Amino acid sequence: MMIPASFPAFRIHSEAAGHRAGIEALSLDALSPGEIVIRAAYSSVNYKDALAGTGEGKILRRSPLVGGIDVAGHVVQSRDPAFREGDAVLCTGCGLSETRDGGYAAYARLEAQWAIPLPAGLSLRESMILGTAGFTAGLALLRMQDNRQSPGLGPLAVTGATGGVGSLAIAIFAKAGYTVHAISGKADQADWLRSLGAAEVLGREALSTARPMDTARFSGGLDNVGGPMLHALLAHTVPYGNVATAGLAATHDLATTVMPFIIRGVSLLGVASAGTARDLRDEVWRRLSADWKPAGLEAIVTREVDLEGLSAVFAGMLAGHSRGRTLVRL
Repeated sequence: MMIPASFPAFRIHSEAAGHRAGIEALSLDALSPGEIVIRAAYSSVNYKDALAGTGEGKILRRSPLVGGIDVAGHVVQSRDPAFREGDAVLCTGCGLSETRDGGYAAYARLEAQWAIPLPAGLSLRESMILGTAGFTAGLALLRMQDNRQSPGLGPLAVTGATGGVGSLAIAIFAKAGYTVHAISGKADQADWLRSLGAAEVLGREALSTARPMDTARFSGGLDNVGGPMLHALLAHTVPYGNVATAGLAATHDLATTVMPFIIRGVSLLGVASAGTARDLRDEVWRRLSADWKPAGLEAIVTREVDLEGLSAVFAGMLAGHSRGRTLVRL
């Protein structure tokens, strides 16, 4: 396939002189090196993308870079025998929009070691509805199950439930057979959260205790918020339950005690999706394309934009107005 001399990309400049980002015309030679080139079809918007695109977070480790930590499309060039022209692939994290050019462009050049052949149970569109957010939720569940989590222990709580990771976690956990309680300060979204699979929707006051341990009411869960809410979830977790931490929407601070860990045997599991080893990546995507794949993925897409719509999405996300997933058409 002939690649045009130039194509549009959302490029971020984050330097001592200041931050700026917008659409630029790039050539293939301007992109980070890699063994395969793909014609991008879809990307998505994650909280990390909003931080990078606005300069509110120090995400880029070199500048300038094309933004977008997710991308999916078809191979148009390959120097690796594992990939041929026309193959459908996806990539999430793995340095995209951090140490190398990301997915917010018509074409992306990827390192073959991190390109995932599109699983048979997913379309390119579905893979990006999931994207880093769905991968993070799936990785959290895999980590919990590796540590003996089971539906019989009781309900799993999901904080930050209306966000990308939270909404996908509800749908994925429910599909995997767990009872899910959504924790959200957005009471007007309760019906939507139930439609995704939440058995109960609770206000933030459900996780507001300051006690080192409180009534054991959850078998654990996934926290996307940090701070007092994560402390309270640990305090409310049953013996030998698991709490996965994957976000800091409120704060990166955590003031807690060792009591849930040494008295109830609660485990706090970190979820770092960006640098996940390849064998774990393959396993999570296998599960997300099969027994963990939510039936109503389209219901989680609440907005669809092109490159020109990214800046407005970033601003809304950082202001706390995001709901579900924003899909980026490329």
